[in-house]
Amino acid sequence: MNRVLIAEDEPRIASFLTKGLRAAGYTATVVDNGVAAAAYARADDFDLLILDLGLPGQDGLAALAQLRARGERLPVIVLTARDAVPDRVAGLDLGADDYLTKPFSFDELLARVRARLRDRGRDTPTALHAGPVTLDLVRRTVSVDGRLVELTAREFLLAEILLRHPGQVLSREQLLDRVWGLAHDPGSNIVDVYIGYLRRKLGQDLIHTVRGVGYRLTTPSEPETSTEGSPPPVTADPDPSWLGR
Repeated sequence: MNRVLIAEDEPRIASFLTKGLRAAGYTATVVDNGVAAAAYARADDFDLLILDLGLPGQDGLAALAQLRARGERLPVIVLTARDAVPDRVAGLDLGADDYLTKPFSFDELLARVRARLRDRGRDTPTALHAGPVTLDLVRRTVSVDGRLVELTAREFLLAEILLRHPGQVLSREQLLDRVWGLAHDPGSNIVDVYIGYLRRKLGQDLIHTVRGVGYRLTTPSEPETSTEGSPPPVTADPDPSWLGR
């Protein structure tokens, strides 16, 4: 599932974009200022950024310049009320992949999102690997030492996030936000439960616990020093449908 970061400080527009993108099958995350936009685009593995220019904290053009200066290749669609030619030129020159002005047609925006993701797909891997584990991102299948393993949709997404960030510590809050989105309960231990499921299915030594912080994917040569054996009972689940898994 493609992940879209929306940098928009107008709540009504942000809500409209979020609902529309989710209805089209995308995962959407909203930030309301330019500083957060640049930080989120660096910290998380998003597939596309929809960027307003008139953002508080840091202008959208400054955030875009910061992204490109870091070498980030994340596709960026500028969505803004600034329709003057100099603004369009500045946005495209700074590295925007597309530029759309408000008011806009959501169908047109969606078509541009699809086009940019197609372009990105030509340069991105179709599979992720970690030791004996392979995630096929096209077929949405998982194998361990060549043997197919069945994962639920949320288990697959959690595994994908970990495999996209090998060696990086991901907090429980980050994983809650990425896998369960707005439905998550910050007090839930559902992340720990699902980490337990992945360890049982993919291997106990694959995911390392960083106590008090979160989890990270181990490299094949790195031993796991702190694991959680059986998944603990769930204390609070924001999405009870997983009980029928």
